[in-house]
Amino acid sequence: MIRITNLRKSFGYHMVVQDVSFAVERGETLALLGPNGSGKTTTLKCLVGLSLPDAGEIRIGGWNIAEHAQAARNLVGYLPQRVSLPENLTARETLRFYGRLRKIPPQRIEELLAQTQFSLNGCSDRPVGTFSGGMLQRLGLAIACLPDTPILILDEPMINLDPQGTLHFREYLKSLKGQGKTIVLSSHILSDVEQLADRVAILVAGKLVALKSIETLRLEMLRWSRLHIRVAGNADRWQDAARKAGAESVIADGNSLWIVSEPARRYEILRTVEAAGATILQFFTTEPSLEDIYLRYAHEQIAAGGDSSGRTAGRVPGAAG
Repeated sequence: MIRITNLRKSFGYHMVVQDVSFAVERGETLALLGPNGSGKTTTLKCLVGLSLPDAGEIRIGGWNIAEHAQAARNLVGYLPQRVSLPENLTARETLRFYGRLRKIPPQRIEELLAQTQFSLNGCSDRPVGTFSGGMLQRLGLAIACLPDTPILILDEPMINLDPQGTLHFREYLKSLKGQGKTIVLSSHILSDVEQLADRVAILVAGKLVALKSIETLRLEMLRWSRLHIRVAGNADRWQDAARKAGAESVIADGNSLWIVSEPARRYEILRTVEAAGATILQFFTTEPSLEDIYLRYAHEQIAAGGDSSGRTAGRVPGAAG
C-alpha cells in the first residue's frame, strides 16, 4: 500500500530525513520509533503531501504522490502531531466541515460521536476553544477516522489521552487492523507500539537504522536480558565458573553477578556456579525494554560516526524536523 524510496528532506542546512526507504503492506501496522528530532513527523508529513521532499519517491496505493497527489490523498486519513482547529466552532460543526470537504454522509459524523473511543463527554456542541488537550486529541482522531479510507497515518495519536481514552482508542485501532486497514503511526508510548505494531522502523538522526518485526525485537529483548545471581559473600571468585559455563560477559558487584548469555545456557551457568562452591541466595533475569533496545541502536549509530543531532557539521541548523 505504501512505498517510500530514498526519501530526503532538509530545512536549510539541517538534514532531517536521510535516504529513508521502507514499504508497508496492506493490513499491516508500522510504528515509527525515535526521539524528538529523529525525522518521524517530517517523514509522515512527506507521506501525506504536507511537506515536499528534496529527493525520493513516495507511492500510496500505487499512486506516485508527486504526480497524482489527490488520488493518493483520497486513500488516507491523517492525524497531525499538533491538532489545531477553529476555536469558535463546536466539535459537531468541525466534523461537519471536514465531512463536507471529504464528501462524507452526515450520518457518519453521528456514528463517530456515538462511539466510545471518540466520546467527548457530552461536549459535542461546545466550542472547540473550551476543550482540554485530551478532548482536542479525541476530536482530531475522529477527523482522521471520518473518511473510511484504507490507510491511516497517525502522528503520536495517544499523546494527550487519559488511560481510559488510550485503552479505547488502542482497541479501536486493533479493530481497524482486523478489517484490513493499513496503519502507520509514530509514538513515544512504547506499550502502544508493542501492542499495535507488526513492525517497527527505528529512526536516529533522520536515518532508518532498523526495520524489524515486533517478534524479532522481542527476541532481541530476550537475547539482551541479564541473569542476576546473588551469592553469600563476595561474588568475584565465581566469575570464572560462570564464563566456563557459557557466560558471554560477567560483572561482579559485591555479592552479585550480572551475566549476559544465551537464554538456553542460564540454567547450566547457575548449576556450575553452585557446583563451584557458591551459596546462591537469589537469582532472576531482567529484560530490557523497547526503549533500551532503541537506545542501543542510537548508541551504535553514534559509535559508527553518526551525529545524534542530525546536523551537518560546520553549518548553522535550520528548522527542526
